Amino acid sequence: MSAAGDGTPFTWAARVYWEDTDAGGVVYYANYLRFLERARTEWLRARGVMQQQLAVEKGVQFMVLRVAVEYKAAARLDDLLAISCEMRPDTRTTAVFAQRIWREPAAPGGRRELLVEAEVRAVCVDAKTLRPRRIAEYIS
Repeated sequence: MSAAGDGTPFTWAARVYWEDTDAGGVVYYANYLRFLERARTEWLRARGVMQQQLAVEKGVQFMVLRVAVEYKAAARLDDLLAISCEMRPDTRTTAVFAQRIWREPAAPGGRRELLVEAEVRAVCVDAKTLRPRRIAEYIS
């Protein structure tokens, strides 16, 4: 896992399991959204911010407004993936997350293969009313 702050995007590693694949051992297209979601959660966690804590203590949570995904190649059973997450503030209440998923090389010295590019627009909302709220400085 790579933490941002040094200019590199946050990256989180995940393995492809049976439950992620279709009958042919290829990752089912909707499951890429799960990998992207988990990487955004781990991006927050790397900043010391927990989703549950945000909702209970700060009274905010994030909701996805839009997702644009471009599938470039398929991940398969047992692949090791690297999922990146870069946040760009959009408005006072929304942010755009640029995310990518790569297949890590099977052998040392190999090259990563880009599998997915996505842009996720999310809004910060009040946990009770679901009305938009300003994104706190400690999140971005």
